[in-house]
Amino acid sequence: MVEHRQAQRRGRVLGGVRPAGEDHRATPFELFFDLVYVFAMTQVTGYMAAEHSAHGVLQGLLLLTLLWWTWSGYTWLGNQARADEGVLRAGMVVAMAAMFVIALTIPEAWQDAPGGLNGPLVLVGAYLLVRCVHLTVYAVAATGDPGLRRQVAITWLPTLAGGALLVAGALLGGWTQTLLFAGALLVEGVGVYLTSRHGNWRLHSVAHLTERHGLFIILAIGESVVAIGVGAAEQPISASLLVAAILGVAAAVCLWWLYFDVVSLAAEHRLLEARGQARVDLAVEAYTYGHFPLVAGIVLAALGVEGVLAHAGDREPLGAFYALPLVGGVVLYLAGQLVFKRRMHNMLSLPRLVTICVLLAALPAAVVAPPLVGLAGLVVILAALIVVETTRYAQTRRS
Repeated sequence: MVEHRQAQRRGRVLGGVRPAGEDHRATPFELFFDLVYVFAMTQVTGYMAAEHSAHGVLQGLLLLTLLWWTWSGYTWLGNQARADEGVLRAGMVVAMAAMFVIALTIPEAWQDAPGGLNGPLVLVGAYLLVRCVHLTVYAVAATGDPGLRRQVAITWLPTLAGGALLVAGALLGGWTQTLLFAGALLVEGVGVYLTSRHGNWRLHSVAHLTERHGLFIILAIGESVVAIGVGAAEQPISASLLVAAILGVAAAVCLWWLYFDVVSLAAEHRLLEARGQARVDLAVEAYTYGHFPLVAGIVLAALGVEGVLAHAGDREPLGAFYALPLVGGVVLYLAGQLVFKRRMHNMLSLPRLVTICVLLAALPAAVVAPPLVGLAGLVVILAALIVVETTRYAQTRRS
């Protein structure tokens, strides 16, 4: 009761900022905020498909990293205080509009189209606005907590350093822009990580953090479903197209199952058991950084699924451009889960390790096989993994 009164009093002092408690969950406003990321991820997949090159895929992954970094920051902010009230809601509305601008400029992120504003500079400017609003509002939400305010102030250093590299890259263009964008994200990511170790970030609600990350995984898997529709667009309905669509949905279900059936539940319990700085370190390393390979793997797999649907009736080989993301994306997804489980439980999943090896061995065959055969083989391998784990870990899941 005393803590509740103190929280209410502090909320009045902060002009509508209400600190989050241990039982805090994701708010409807945060789900609304996530909608711009659905569009942005669709734009990233479309950009990689349109570029149709390894360089384009690399650029797409850099853009995805940029999106993930902004989303993670606002997730932690929503864990500090309620995102649907006061200054936090106002700040997130501004960030939401800026994120939509980022999504709109993704097709021109590396090459400005004739006429209008400079696409790369608009993207970088919108990104820096999102980051600056985040840190400013975070400082307001941290009022009364000197340690957290100091942590937020320190975070400005890698953010501004990375921002300078982004601006330089947008001005120079080409491969130089790619290298500077990668350097900017590396500087900001590594800088924030190093300053976070034994730092003063606060994790008020485990349920909120795990739920928010689970919801983003669902958004990414949803992008793979959208890719089915994109790949099937402007094609006549045929038996091969329907089979490819069913296989694409089955692949999406497998990805969902492999995260939500046991992994997410066990991780939340482990995070609840941790205390103090150990809990914060787990959250930072396993979720903020550890979940990005999962998201990247899903988006790459979505690119591969889109290619299969676009060539569902072909008897020609799928080719390396679509086969590598299709199989490699799932490999990255499973490898990310291996690292995630290792960090959370200090354990290694043998079935998933074996599945990764099988997929890597099957990758050359997927390149030369017809599209439907490659996707069907992937679904069979993932289904076999699910059957093995469902049988092996049935008691663990019940407990």
